Amino acid sequence: MWRAFLIAGRFLTRLPFPDPGSVSGRDLGRSVAFYPLAGLVIGLLIWGLARLLVGFGFPDLDLAAALVLVGWVWLTGGLHLDGLADTADAWVGGLGDRSRTLEIMKDPRSGPFAVMALVLVLLCKWTAIAALITADAATALILVPVLARAQLLILFLTTPYARPDGMGAEIGANLQPAAAWVGLGLTLVASVLLLGSKTLGLVSAAGIVLLLWRWSMMVRLGGFSGDTAGALVELSEAVLLAAAVLFASV
Repeated sequence: MWRAFLIAGRFLTRLPFPDPGSVSGRDLGRSVAFYPLAGLVIGLLIWGLARLLVGFGFPDLDLAAALVLVGWVWLTGGLHLDGLADTADAWVGGLGDRSRTLEIMKDPRSGPFAVMALVLVLLCKWTAIAALITADAATALILVPVLARAQLLILFLTTPYARPDGMGAEIGANLQPAAAWVGLGLTLVASVLLLGSKTLGLVSAAGIVLLLWRWSMMVRLGGFSGDTAGALVELSEAVLLAAAVLFASV
């Protein structure tokens, strides 16, 4: 279990987790159940950064929110932002064609739609983080990365991989469903303990994003890819942050 967590941590973050050594397809499949735990590490660190800035009397909360967001992006290495950018270009440039969409996602260059998607999502995140800090509701920052990465577990459990090869196909072939469902159950319990009744609203928001994005992926690709999974994480985080702001005001 410890080794599976290290693999998940090294894959989803830039943190110096110990090297687990040679990684097999079976190891990758086991690590999926620990994606929400890797999200918890990210959430605790960005929440801690927000508390640190506010605790030291940082004069500008908007700038504090920007610094929290910068820290968030650094912690993840921009992994899912890259997927969002590639997906945005492919969804528009692919013109509804599956093979063309997959081909564009392989292109390392970013077009105008990628730039627009990144700017809009990061803008929404920054604004929401600032609102949560202002409302003294930054605790939600702990949970958002957890729920967003829990989306990946559900994706692997319910959705085929669009490409016959690649790491995603290998992970899916070696996924341990029982461990993944346990991971989801523990995520839900931890969420309730952290935010209480507000968890239902956040989980509902995450579910809506997942259903809509899964439908779009199935129509366009017949499954998901690494890039579209990354896009799901980014879209989920943006929507969950916005939902947390709404619940903070009630």
